[in-house]
Amino acid sequence: MTTADVWLPIPPDEIEGLPEGPRYRHWDGADEFPADPADCGFYVVPYMKPPGVGIRPLPLMRSVRVVQTLSAGTDHVESGLKDLPAGVRLCNARGVHEASTAELTLALILASLRGIPDFVRAQDRGEWRGGFRPALADRNVLIVGYGSIGAAIEDRLVPFELARVARVARSARTTERGPVHPLTELPALLPEADVVVLSTPLTETTRHLVDAGFLARMKDGALLVNVARGGVVDTKALLTEVESGRITAALDVTDPEPLPSEHPLWRAPGVLVTPHVGGPTSAFRPRAERLLVNQLRRYLNQEEPGNVVLVTGAEAR
Repeated sequence: MTTADVWLPIPPDEIEGLPEGPRYRHWDGADEFPADPADCGFYVVPYMKPPGVGIRPLPLMRSVRVVQTLSAGTDHVESGLKDLPAGVRLCNARGVHEASTAELTLALILASLRGIPDFVRAQDRGEWRGGFRPALADRNVLIVGYGSIGAAIEDRLVPFELARVARVARSARTTERGPVHPLTELPALLPEADVVVLSTPLTETTRHLVDAGFLARMKDGALLVNVARGGVVDTKALLTEVESGRITAALDVTDPEPLPSEHPLWRAPGVLVTPHVGGPTSAFRPRAERLLVNQLRRYLNQEEPGNVVLVTGAEAR
């Protein structure tokens, strides 16, 4: 186990505290592999690369035991898991992106409600344009996808004097802040929400979760914020709603992605688009490196890694 290669997208000499033992190979998605993929036991998927890059070596990794992403979602690598032997652990980056993604979520909510994009455009034209805008205070916020990122978003919403925060996840549970409702209760919760935040993973269950019916249940003037994955939203249905002016949207992720320059979402009224920047901030590297050091220590001690999303040849966790 200790002699197997470990592939890292960050140069090993830049990561403090890496355990000794394995041969560390640096690969960040280059055309040439740094070594024979068949010798890799622990593979860290390159971060923020074009589709297909991260799964390219997987069919050749016959000895791999752990596949670790540096993203919160794993949907971009799951299509390559069919090529792996049974028993491989797929792990996500829980603990790495909560701070950055929650910060961006709050920024998108405030910018959209307070009309910051309109002020920036007016500044470009040298125009002084004031007026009343909605505040976040006294609003009802619904968080759809209440994992670690959803909880981090609520942490940052607490000081803003909200009327209510409602939480939705795959199944019901209770937290220190209150109940988490199951997805089946969404139809009853949506009409009450002024702001709907999407922070759910993209799965077969959540793909196009936000369809025409979901959007129709949102109240007039509500704001939809997507920091999850673009595929959670039916783009055609969203365009119908925002072009009518009935709701607004702030999107860090889109479907398709990257969003083509001619796509109507760019010019839709009341839509703020950021280019999938929830994770890549100065907070990323130190948290990613701490995760890798901890996971590699577990791996070398033949312990179960943390953040296991699924195991090949077994039921998803």
